[in-house]
Amino acid sequence: MRVLVVEDARALAAVLVEGLSDQGMAVDVAYDGLEAAAKLDLNAYDVVVLDRDLPGIHGDTLCRMIAERHDRVMVLMLTAAGSPGDRVTGLTLGADDYLAKPFHFPELVLRIRSLARRQPSARPRALRAAGIELDPLRRTATRDGGPLDLSVKEFALLEALLRASPAFLSSEDLLEQVWDEHTNPFTNTVTVTVGRLRRKLGDPPVITTTPGVGYRIADPPGDGAPPAH
Repeated sequence: MRVLVVEDARALAAVLVEGLSDQGMAVDVAYDGLEAAAKLDLNAYDVVVLDRDLPGIHGDTLCRMIAERHDRVMVLMLTAAGSPGDRVTGLTLGADDYLAKPFHFPELVLRIRSLARRQPSARPRALRAAGIELDPLRRTATRDGGPLDLSVKEFALLEALLRASPAFLSSEDLLEQVWDEHTNPFTNTVTVTVGRLRRKLGDPPVITTTPGVGYRIADPPGDGAPPAH
């Protein structure tokens, strides 16, 4: 899951980026509305965590802009203006959810994950393919009923592959979905993380690699199982 945090208070922005990254999200940050608009044009995000009172482009204006985009991004408005009237106004502007500051961080995480599941292109909660089942909300993954002990990045990588199944994801796709904008595009981190994930998934191997195309997880041909859903 890729998240854009738009927050002009740099200390709070740093806390949000660190905390959400620890939850396995790929997190970018913008400190004003102009920077956020530019990043929205460059990258595909699942959720935008949007401060309302922003310099450059006000958060209200940016929220309207996002709501009118063709590639609909879910918006969680995060602001100190937390009265019922403020919430109604924020939702009227096109925000999908509204959380007042100060907030409880675990609640923020749950709201972000909930918004990602509500995307028009999002799939139902449990992801399944090739004997693997992953629940993004509960942060659990199993293969053939046995639990998998995965790191944060391994879990995020497996989630991306299952969401795309049976299609391939290139290294560039995985860098965009699992890592943030500061990751070196020439790094071998995808290859290394895929290798670790393969070892933890065990035999028989379920991650297919096609040179020049990418990686995928798919049900074996002819087993009659549906693709990931």
